[in-house]
Amino acid sequence: EDWLAMSVYRNIVWFLKGINEYTRNGFQAASKQFVDKDMEVAVAGRTFMITGAGSGIGKATALAIAKKGGTIHMVCRNKEKAEKAKADIVKETGNKEIYVHLLDMSEMQKVLEFAEGFKKKYKQLNVLINNAGCMLKQREVNSEGLERNFATNTLGVYILTKSLIPLLEKSSDPRVITVSSGGMLVQKLQSDDLQSENDHFDGTMVYAQTKRQQVVMTEQWAKAHPNIHFSAMHPGWADTPAIAMAMPEFHHAMREKLRSADQGADTVVWLSVSQAAVTLPSGCFFQDRRPVSTHLPFAWTHTSPEQEQKFMTRLEELSKSIQAR
Repeated sequence: EDWLAMSVYRNIVWFLKGINEYTRNGFQAASKQFVDKDMEVAVAGRTFMITGAGSGIGKATALAIAKKGGTIHMVCRNKEKAEKAKADIVKETGNKEIYVHLLDMSEMQKVLEFAEGFKKKYKQLNVLINNAGCMLKQREVNSEGLERNFATNTLGVYILTKSLIPLLEKSSDPRVITVSSGGMLVQKLQSDDLQSENDHFDGTMVYAQTKRQQVVMTEQWAKAHPNIHFSAMHPGWADTPAIAMAMPEFHHAMREKLRSADQGADTVVWLSVSQAAVTLPSGCFFQDRRPVSTHLPFAWTHTSPEQEQKFMTRLEELSKSIQAR
């Protein structure tokens, strides 16, 4: 009963916070504090990898960075959508340094092979943007027996990032940005049931749990790799194809209040290109260009360093078992 009451409390506080901060109005209010010159930068010669760049926030991010002259590696699952997005970006920006890579982030062996191949072919990667994600309502497992939300949002991100860290460390001003979600505020890190096998499967809560896991990974990576600037961020409630598909009722009820994809991408772009971002500590969780708390007040979502280490160790073990295949 205490658990249920706490869960209800978290959800209510989160939703009220969301109505206030995560909507289009929230963005417009926050943007009054933005410093325009933060974004007045040219990034020609710098290389950016963006997963899930075929639509929504990923595409909006790719477009904004391409306008500034960056070389973009779009990592997408759907070839048709990816090629169309690339054509749109080239046409709008005149930037031809846009490359498409096809990859399903829910298949770990393929993620590992892609990262290893990328390191062999390319000599630099300045910024990695982990944006691809999924929210499945029913429990599904991939070809490797892993629950697909966890595989895509957590282990795929872990394997891709860890594999690319040596290349990032060789490149100038390296950064890793992970697009998380404010939904993680309703979840405490659970390291004992990463495959969501033990309880009734609630896809929205499993998604929120993987987003909490991304925040913990970001904090741990920041400690382990001080030469790279790591950050996680919440894009707010944005009107994207992914949200429309995963949460149709929410999308329908809120669509007048949702942010545009560009507004959702704003902090990702800011974290990727601005000098202001790297003056802030590595490992923070950002919303509208500022670091914010990773916990709601009185929400009992803090975990011990031991639990967080156990979680990271489990990811490393799973990663090694993929490498051993």
